[in-house]
Amino acid sequence: MTQDLQLIAWDFDGVLNRNIVNGRFVWADGFEADFGHPFSSLQAYLSGDTFEAIVTGRRDLRDAVGAWTRDVGFAPGPDVVLDYWFAQDSLADPDMWARLDAMRARGLRQVIATNNEDRRCTYIEQEMGFGPRIDGMFSSGRMGVRKPDAGFFEIIERETGVPPSAILLVDDTGENIAAARARGWTTFHYTENAGPDLDKWLDLD
Repeated sequence: MTQDLQLIAWDFDGVLNRNIVNGRFVWADGFEADFGHPFSSLQAYLSGDTFEAIVTGRRDLRDAVGAWTRDVGFAPGPDVVLDYWFAQDSLADPDMWARLDAMRARGLRQVIATNNEDRRCTYIEQEMGFGPRIDGMFSSGRMGVRKPDAGFFEIIERETGVPPSAILLVDDTGENIAAARARGWTTFHYTENAGPDLDKWLDLD
């Protein structure tokens, strides 16, 4: 199935990073015990229009988290929250590491295509070690547009020079899969326990 592909665009959260269980981000499970405030109180500061502004790079995540720390009286400040968040949310799937390495060995270009803001993307590249293993990070926070907007996919096509028909998107969100297909991309909808099917699709089994 991969003979005509030139590029794989991997979603991050829920695909390369197995941090979502039953629709929830597991990094937040111990938040209240560790910070003394319910996670829902932080979520309220990072939702709605604020979330849209953060995820598309129009507002700094640290500023929004800083507003929460000031309002709830968390004296250590936003950097402590962000360090905790990024470290706890660092749950790279070892099976995906193996797939990345296997496809690179075949000469396929690979990028991350994610709805994430810049600070976390830098952490993913540098601290989680994805930077050296990929050929680029395409993130909504850096591009100013997020999936499933067609502009997100158009930027990847333009920046990589790869035609839509030669790009594979592996993503766990149906809306993103539909949007990529509408542009002529090949897609694999990655769901829970889909690893063996993905291996067959990539001729890795």
